[in-house]
Amino acid sequence: MNFENIGIQAFKADLNRLDDVMKKYGMVRAEQWDYERVSYDRKFIIKEGTYYLRVQAYAVEGDVDTFDALMQLMTPILGKHYYPHGVEYGDDEIYPTHLVKQCEQILTDLKKEIEAFAE
Repeated sequence: MNFENIGIQAFKADLNRLDDVMKKYGMVRAEQWDYERVSYDRKFIIKEGTYYLRVQAYAVEGDVDTFDALMQLMTPILGKHYYPHGVEYGDDEIYPTHLVKQCEQILTDLKKEIEAFAE
């Protein structure tokens, strides 16, 4: 599921500032990065299953490994985890309404904070 209406994908932001803000909302970068891309994930374990909210970004200047990069944010996505196959992000998945609303609120709050320092 894509959250295109939030508008986060319009922002470019400093990697270090992004790391700090994302962490505040439970969005973890962990090992999901390479020299040009990062993914921030938040895991939700609810009665309907395990879901992941993901915000991805790619470097438009600098490198992620040096912690000196300007990142272009991408459209946030929500996916459902299926053991042992992985996470499915398709529109044909069923996403609980309460979870979608919670994710929209998190993303709206993130947007407000990021736009204060975004380019």
